[in-house]
Amino acid sequence: MHKILSLNPTAYQRHRIHTQERDWAETNCYVDVWIELLHAMGHEPLAAMPFTLAIDFEGDQWTFFKFPLSDIYSLYGLDVQELAIWKPMLNHVEEQIALGRPVLIELDSFFLPDTAGTAYKIAHVKSTVAVVEIDVKNHHCGYFHGQGYYHVTGEDFIDVFRLRGEPDPSILAPYVEFAKPRWQENLSSEETLAQSLKLLRKQLTLLPTANPFTSFKSRLKKDLEWLMTEDLDMFHQYSFATLRQFGACYELAATYLQWLTENGEQGLDSAKADLSAISETAKAYQFQLARSMTRKKPLETDSLDQMGELWLSAMEQLKQKYSLS
Repeated sequence: MHKILSLNPTAYQRHRIHTQERDWAETNCYVDVWIELLHAMGHEPLAAMPFTLAIDFEGDQWTFFKFPLSDIYSLYGLDVQELAIWKPMLNHVEEQIALGRPVLIELDSFFLPDTAGTAYKIAHVKSTVAVVEIDVKNHHCGYFHGQGYYHVTGEDFIDVFRLRGEPDPSILAPYVEFAKPRWQENLSSEETLAQSLKLLRKQLTLLPTANPFTSFKSRLKKDLEWLMTEDLDMFHQYSFATLRQFGACYELAATYLQWLTENGEQGLDSAKADLSAISETAKAYQFQLARSMTRKKPLETDSLDQMGELWLSAMEQLKQKYSLS
């Protein structure tokens, strides 16, 4: 058995992001797993949330938002590197865990029991998990996924790490990262806040040059014609790439501004309210899109104008406060 953290899935206390009542229970697999991994390692993941401000509409989807690895290093001293897979995947995972390095790896949710009811034994869905405990001999693995910490054992362990027979050359190795701790001590709360504000100012220089809701509205109007001919499976895919991405991201941005307020920053209430309103409106609009596709009826797009105004208001306030306008 190699173990970085001693955790019990039934007793694990999630980060408050995953315990509060929220518009979007989950964000995306990469962000959610980092939130819990950082939290379990004794860090405050909210300090690394400035990146949520600079997403954009990318033409056919909104930015698939992720923690910048450089931010994780500057705040927590974790040097995240890609792991080259040249031996059986499990060999690499075991070795890195033995060295005290969490391993982030793409696995098939079909074999992950924590996805029961959505993907487990139902659908093959790629998802990122963070492994911190491994016992190859006894087919046991402890990992973060989504909102919590879990174990996979027995037959599922064998299948998720593809241990049956000879490897299938048509199945390519997953993308794998490991987090190498570089610091012995965490930053103080004051140092963490100062570094987070530095990252915030950087992200404000990376904001879209034009209101992203304007271009998204234009694209959605074009997409609605073919969306009306599609089923709800396409709705889920389209919504995940658009409404859920920016809705969940701006809700995290609002949570970040709340964390700044709790740590002494003032004058952020209005911007936080604007970002929260974007999240709430996106959630409601997602249901409207689903009904529209089901009933094959037109969908209004005025809500996107409202969200665009909220976005402009929030960003102008933040740029003014942090001397970037």
